Amino acid sequence: MPASALRNVALVGHYGAGKTTLAEALLFKSGAIKRQGTVAEKNTVSDFDPDEKEHKHSIEVAVLHADHKGKHINLLDCPGISDFVSGMVEGLAAADSALLCVNASAGVEVMTRKLWGMLEFQGLPRTIVLTKLDHERAKFEEVIAQLKDAFGAAVTPAMLPLGMGKDCKGFFPLWGDLSAAPAEIASAAKDLSAKLIETIVAADEKLMERYLADEKIPVAELNACFTRAMQAGAIVPVLYTAADKALGASELLDFIADILPAPNARKVKLTRPGKALPEEREIEAKPDGPLYAQVFKSKRDPFTGKVAYLRIFSGSLAPGVAFKVTGQTKPDKVSHFSNVQGHATTEIHSAGPGDIVAIFKNEHLHCGDTATSEDLGWSLPKLPFPVGMSALAVQAKNRNDEAKVSEQLRHLSENDPTFKVEVDHETHELVIHGMGQIHLDLNLHRLKRLHLEVTTKPPKIPYRSTVSSVGVGHYRHKKQSGGAGQFGEVNIQIEPNPGKGFEFVDEIVGGVIPKNFIPSVEKGIQKKLVEGVWPGIMVQDVRVRLNDGKSHDVDSKDIAFQIAGREAFKLAFEKAHPVLIEPIVHLEIVIPGKYMGDITGNLSGHRGRISGMDQMGDLQVVKAEVPLSAMQNYSAELKAMTAGEGFFSMELSHYAPVPTHVAGPVIAAAKSRQVHEADE
Repeated sequence: MPASALRNVALVGHYGAGKTTLAEALLFKSGAIKRQGTVAEKNTVSDFDPDEKEHKHSIEVAVLHADHKGKHINLLDCPGISDFVSGMVEGLAAADSALLCVNASAGVEVMTRKLWGMLEFQGLPRTIVLTKLDHERAKFEEVIAQLKDAFGAAVTPAMLPLGMGKDCKGFFPLWGDLSAAPAEIASAAKDLSAKLIETIVAADEKLMERYLADEKIPVAELNACFTRAMQAGAIVPVLYTAADKALGASELLDFIADILPAPNARKVKLTRPGKALPEEREIEAKPDGPLYAQVFKSKRDPFTGKVAYLRIFSGSLAPGVAFKVTGQTKPDKVSHFSNVQGHATTEIHSAGPGDIVAIFKNEHLHCGDTATSEDLGWSLPKLPFPVGMSALAVQAKNRNDEAKVSEQLRHLSENDPTFKVEVDHETHELVIHGMGQIHLDLNLHRLKRLHLEVTTKPPKIPYRSTVSSVGVGHYRHKKQSGGAGQFGEVNIQIEPNPGKGFEFVDEIVGGVIPKNFIPSVEKGIQKKLVEGVWPGIMVQDVRVRLNDGKSHDVDSKDIAFQIAGREAFKLAFEKAHPVLIEPIVHLEIVIPGKYMGDITGNLSGHRGRISGMDQMGDLQVVKAEVPLSAMQNYSAELKAMTAGEGFFSMELSHYAPVPTHVAGPVIAAAKSRQVHEADE
């Protein structure tokens, strides 16, 4: 099928906006399914995962398809809970436009705003779909006003409801034939249609002139201009649905087929590393061009194995066609690939620009990879996955399950790029990172389903130690055991080196320590930096000057000077007024202004320091520097303080001294561990 006959549309919106129900209605009205399922009955095409059925909400992006008016429509039903943002990113990566669903009873919600920002970042044309207009609490005019206030004057109603709440009978499209309008709305439809058309033709100067001259604009021309106006952001149409009853679904299918852009209308840029800046070039959606496809989602299915979902941007895919994958040197081939309808797949024998396909049992394809027939180093843009802000240290209850737990967690991380698993080499803990507690709990629940029980706790804070003044240390290592002995003597001076890490300065003169043993002294000191003088607490930001020492012609050895360097460092460190330092993160919190007092008060209680404030529409952005130790439960705290309307991001800023009342217990615990380990 040519790219001009394809539509790739993402369904996005706040949790509870009715995206999955709308997708089901679109499939039903198009004839793709014979019966419209419901979330409550756990029988929708989108939510096929056991966890989605259990929790009654989407967790991953689901790929669906329908045919309408000669167009093949791929629908990407994205989750609406912020913890599962990876599904939103994946769905938008494969789409050419988006339907932003807004619950007519709830209005503009926090994820509505966040998703709007994601759509702007991706440059995708957007349509707002007001859902649940048959509900008694639907606030039609109030929500339209909210949308205009939040997203600007481009927001333009493109339908009229035929009744509201329980009296809702359907919706009339304002871009269609006005002669079909029911008598009770004919006048209003004429006025609103004129406003809609004026907004559309304003995107084309020549068409505007013809319209102002009262020339009748052919429907095809008007539709094409509508598409261009949406691509330029000059208009954001608002459509209406009551998807439980499939009301508005047929009109929405018409809109998708007639107005929303095809894949060949989208400009896609490739990049490759350059000597100064990355090079860029555009590709066109041509079936005879070089193959460029992107893995927008990959997962390991317990029944079918590894599955990679590809969106093709250029070229064609056929069984046996060779391509290269990001980071791979050898060409790859696929023998089989399929189109997707939720969990069901149907094998196909060719695919071209705009197509979305699933490839099974290919271990080389990972989320974000570019598959290409060219060998020039060009790749499609990386997917903008956010970094998870919540973390837990995980330990298998049964020590015999440790390897299985690690393996299964890695498999789960393959399915979700925002779920990370790592072994912290400093604290020796297995740590999982996610977007929030709901996200972490879901993956732990999936472990439990595999009969793998774990215990969890907050990860250890990677405290460090440093010095606040100058200290000197002298140590002589001498060992005689009847045979060859060991001898090494060093004098060092330690001093602060803030923000510059470890620096070793050789100030030996006269050869009192032979040149070949100078590195041995440094090696011994570096080992102590990692071990910590306070056990388990690494040392950083110190400058060490090696200024004197002694050697022995026979007994001096590498190990002797390592030991002497290590012990001299320990003595100097203890004399240089050591301090405990902790990681400080730069925190950005986005909240409605009404929660400002709660947020600032909470930050103050967490030893946070507000560094600035910005405005984002009618939202407040609070910037602060806060100890990492205060952030371990912040996701849950913010959710409680803002009724789920706030979100945040953070990144490591610097290390800073820990107040004495906090440092004392940490240092005491480290020394206690040392005594305990020595007793064992």
